[in-house]
Amino acid sequence: MKSIFPLLWLAATVPYSIAMQAQAVDTIDPALRSRIDRIATQVLEETGVPSASVAVVKGGKLVYAHAYGKAHLEPAVDATAEMRYSIGSISKQFTAAAILLLQEQGKLSLDDAVGKHVAGLTRGDEVTIRQILSHTSGYQDYWPEDYVMTPMLHPESAQQILDTWAKKPLDFEPGTQWQYSNTNFVIAGAIVEKVSGGKLMDFLGEHIFHPLGMKSVWNSDEAKLTQTDATGYYRHALGPLRIAPKEGRGWMFAAGELAMTAHDLALWDESLIAQTVLKPESYKQMFTEVKLKDGKGTHYGLGVSVRDLAGHRAIEHSGEVSGFVSDNEVLVDDGAAVAVLTNQDAVGAASTIVRLAAPVVAGYPATAVEKQAIAIFHDLQQGHIDRTLLAPNLSDYFTAEALADFHESLAPLGEPLTFRQTGEQLRGGMTFHAFQIVYPGKRLSLTTYTYPNGKLEQYLIAPAE
Repeated sequence: MKSIFPLLWLAATVPYSIAMQAQAVDTIDPALRSRIDRIATQVLEETGVPSASVAVVKGGKLVYAHAYGKAHLEPAVDATAEMRYSIGSISKQFTAAAILLLQEQGKLSLDDAVGKHVAGLTRGDEVTIRQILSHTSGYQDYWPEDYVMTPMLHPESAQQILDTWAKKPLDFEPGTQWQYSNTNFVIAGAIVEKVSGGKLMDFLGEHIFHPLGMKSVWNSDEAKLTQTDATGYYRHALGPLRIAPKEGRGWMFAAGELAMTAHDLALWDESLIAQTVLKPESYKQMFTEVKLKDGKGTHYGLGVSVRDLAGHRAIEHSGEVSGFVSDNEVLVDDGAAVAVLTNQDAVGAASTIVRLAAPVVAGYPATAVEKQAIAIFHDLQQGHIDRTLLAPNLSDYFTAEALADFHESLAPLGEPLTFRQTGEQLRGGMTFHAFQIVYPGKRLSLTTYTYPNGKLEQYLIAPAE
């Protein structure tokens, strides 16, 4: 590795080639492993993305790290858990953590104006560090595109990015809107370097990567990944996969510079669950949704998205740089996480795998409504239905012809990957429920109506739009 991390701790670690041999992990329940493997394999098949590296945390511990597909296409090389992928904007939560560590050290405050630490920025005496970490600052994004523009093929410094984009008029008044902006995190990285007196990567290495044993981390802003790592790809429309161009040095600083294995990203996820790097108050600030001045929520904390997953708190972020897309979801209260890294840009395979796998890993039990819907589905696959559950109209609907059609079309599909309720509302004196049923390359929608007495008035299945 090049001199990306502090020599004082890089020299203390075991050699990279030896460390990488420990990246594959398999202490997961076999049934859960089978579901994860099925989800990952079939999403790759459905999307055409060459490979995915997946790591799973359950019970607060890393239990599975495995790779699928091809890391290189010509010549074809299987992906392995030892290979690194760029994680793109997932890097932002590490920059946010660096800011929070500096606050713990008494060297800055989230409520400091950015101008206190970086001079010359538009309205730098008003915009706060909290606002740049939560994308509520108004600074314009320098890279909203999902491809590498011609100027980005050439080197650029963080200062040049700030001179071009952070000295423009703001897109909105600070704190009044939420708008994703990579420029915010270039400012944050510059603040870390100014306040700490050293390089951002050195600070992260000393305080996060080394203590957590994240031995694979690579600064892909400084140097491209090696031949032993995954190759990034892209395609024009439905054309062939091509090797993705590499951004020029400096463009990803503090906003998307990190590459690593899914295994090591999962070690970070373990620390988010156990709260081992920051103090509890810092995690609270990081994971708390930032509100706009009018009180509206943003669904974003500090460097992380904050959302609700079936009534459970989810800390999530995706990432994309040239040739790579990633997603990382941590269900902090459930001790579960799924990290997925893929090697094709502008395709959402990573997020699809995470979205399907996370509830499975967390082991969320089916609700009573879901259990009934699933049981009826299984019955229909066998060509019969329990008519005691049905109101007269629905019983009439399920003629011999209807039952035969349900049986012949659903039986060959087998067991779904996932079967989840997606919506509920009142209508016509009944409760309407919507469900999504996911199969490899196929998604079905199920809609039901239920009377207050529990009888079903509707049970219809169709291809999902």
